[in-house]
Amino acid sequence: MAKLHAFKGFRPGKENVNEVASRPYDVLNSKEAREEVKGNPWSFLHVVKPEVDLPEDTDLHSDMVYNKGKENLQKLISEGYFVQDESDMLYVYGQTMFGKTQYGIVACAAVDDYLNDVIKKHELTRPDKEEDRMNHIRVTNFNAEPVFFAYPDHAELDTIVEKVVAGEAEFDFTTDDGVGHHFWTVSDPGQIN
Repeated sequence: MAKLHAFKGFRPGKENVNEVASRPYDVLNSKEAREEVKGNPWSFLHVVKPEVDLPEDTDLHSDMVYNKGKENLQKLISEGYFVQDESDMLYVYGQTMFGKTQYGIVACAAVDDYLNDVIKKHELTRPDKEEDRMNHIRVTNFNAEPVFFAYPDHAELDTIVEKVVAGEAEFDFTTDDGVGHHFWTVSDPGQIN
């Protein structure tokens, strides 16, 4: 089984989560993202699609784009819109679409588990897209978007997630696209282990 680790995550404050939340970078083209960020300087799209803050003819893979993403991330942090947790945690994220909710655990996974085929590839990705995201991570020093994993049935893990989601969520809101977002923190060492 893959090894997961708790970490000190960055997240928006409760009072501004709606302003920061954004759709994933790969569901919008640059033009759509420019429209979506109008009037919202705190949208996370400024980090994951930083070309929205540069001239339209900018090469999307230039250092200028990645550096702008880093600058925008630092602005979110320095202005208090993104705050790092003080202790290592796991996080449970729920997403509701079309009346159905899926839950997942947000954690760090070991790259070696991927390289050693403990974590199985679930889709074919384009090398140019992989390189773009790797460059984004290298320059920003920040993994800005999650990688989703599925896991075989695991009753003990399912029970822990059920207990967590029975409690009050840190965030519980619906975005303009009708998707519900629910977020819990797990700081109890017993649950983390």
